[in-house]
Amino acid sequence: MQQARESHPADFWELTRRQKQINSPRPTRSRIVRWKRGDVVRKFLLRSFVFSLSVLAFADIHPPKPGWNLFSPEQDIQLGKETQAQVEQQMPVIHNSEVVNYLKDLGQRLARSKYAGNWPYTFGLISDKNINAFSLPGGPIYVNTGAITAADNEAQLAGVLAHEMSHIALRHATNQASKANLVRLPALLAGAVAGGSLLGSLAQAGIGLGANSVLLKFSRSAESQADYNGVLIMADAGYNPIEMARFFEKLEAQAGKSSALEQFLSDHPNPGNRVQAVEEELRQLPQRQYTANSGQFERIKDLVAHLPARGQLRGSSQDQHPVQAPAIRPSSRLREYRSEGYAISYPENWQVFGGNSAAVTIAPRDAIFQGAGNATQIGYGVEISFYYPEGDRIDLKRDTEALASQLQQQNSGMTRQSQRTITVAGQQALLTTFNSRSPFQNEKEVDAMVTVPRPQGLFYLVFIAPQSEWSAVQTIFESMLKSIRFSS
Repeated sequence: MQQARESHPADFWELTRRQKQINSPRPTRSRIVRWKRGDVVRKFLLRSFVFSLSVLAFADIHPPKPGWNLFSPEQDIQLGKETQAQVEQQMPVIHNSEVVNYLKDLGQRLARSKYAGNWPYTFGLISDKNINAFSLPGGPIYVNTGAITAADNEAQLAGVLAHEMSHIALRHATNQASKANLVRLPALLAGAVAGGSLLGSLAQAGIGLGANSVLLKFSRSAESQADYNGVLIMADAGYNPIEMARFFEKLEAQAGKSSALEQFLSDHPNPGNRVQAVEEELRQLPQRQYTANSGQFERIKDLVAHLPARGQLRGSSQDQHPVQAPAIRPSSRLREYRSEGYAISYPENWQVFGGNSAAVTIAPRDAIFQGAGNATQIGYGVEISFYYPEGDRIDLKRDTEALASQLQQQNSGMTRQSQRTITVAGQQALLTTFNSRSPFQNEKEVDAMVTVPRPQGLFYLVFIAPQSEWSAVQTIFESMLKSIRFSS
């Protein structure tokens, strides 16, 4: 037999197979059924195993958690609302219903993800060709028109929103403020709980969360967390998360070629290889079908590209607005505005901007312009607010000097002309006048600053008018000063 095996191995194995067939009984119907049932069981177990692997992979996802924070979630929301009032007042916000409703619908679709947290998200549009977006604590998100026109598809825009939404959900802004102001912050927050303005209290500690500093520069670690969490939000909403990384990568590839990208890249520092990081995270997610567009994006993008700009950039004389004095000159008929701690009468043909906080601008809409560096410029009107100096005691002369120095630093070419003592609402006050450059074409500007010491800070008003209009408006400004009443 050994020789036969070595000489004819194929014949040996064929004989063995036939012998097994002869000795084995033919399968009965019950055995066939059992085999089929076994096949079903094996398939079920295989599918269960594959599903278990996907669950285990998903279980490896560890979404970032909010860091240490001295603020309560309710204070995040309050701070966001107060800052939002400044944004609406000082930045060129567009209220085009079709675009805003589109952003709202897109944002709400993303907000349904458990990774977005339970925040009262709102979505706004800013007329600015610079590519940027920013979030405020507690829910408000704003997108520049430039960011929409730069996106290739809806998924990329969704990625921008999901990224900003993650900054809110992870409470990066107040976490950053907490770490930077550990010593003074608890007392200030306690004072705000007692009924004061939270934004005003933070200003005392030098925490810049107002409209001029809302584009907070987060750390690379915070950016990485916002990317990671944004991927989870996008995946839940059905958008391909890789598009978020592609949008950031696209902009970074254009760095240095466009000044419109400088602010974005400054506010959103690259935490590393975004595309690779997102791809690695995607491999941990269960496989699913993603979309890039809902069908409305192209129309919205075209609509945004043709929206009229709000105001003009203040630059060369050719870019300045012509004076339209009859349209913006104040009416002699006054109406009253009441805020925290004071009341004042103002011309009925002017509007109040930022009326939800102690800081307001009262001016004709046509006299508000977007200036260099996206700063808002007032060509005709009144700005009212409180200045919060260092220390507990308000000193009229000292604090007025400090405020005047800040104004001159923020307004290139502003020169001081005079200063004298006056009386406002029965209290001693200072009237300090300046000359500066007007946003109106070929015009100089008169800025008359009135400062009054109050328990909560240095109350101030800045009356603004083109020099050629000053004599016509001076009487109205005096009437407004006489109408001021302090409530505490």
